[in-house]
Amino acid sequence: MSHPNALQIATDRTVVKRAAKIAFVVGVIIAMINHGDRITSGTMDAVAWAKCALTFLVPYSVSTYSSVMAVRERLQSLGD
Repeated sequence: MSHPNALQIATDRTVVKRAAKIAFVVGVIIAMINHGDRITSGTMDAVAWAKCALTFLVPYSVSTYSSVMAVRERLQSLGD
């Protein structure tokens, strides 16, 4: 039986949904820590907004990677 590859797992709807939820919550927290003063004072420029947006990619990537590794480990253990 062929197991899905990492890209297939990473783009699975449940993995994407979970990662997006985590990225939203953690991203908001990190964005407020790093840029909250500038957001609330209205002094954000385009570069700061771009950095703020990129802040959400870190928790999304970590969550996706973790899910991929967990699914692969589970599939491997089921195959043994």
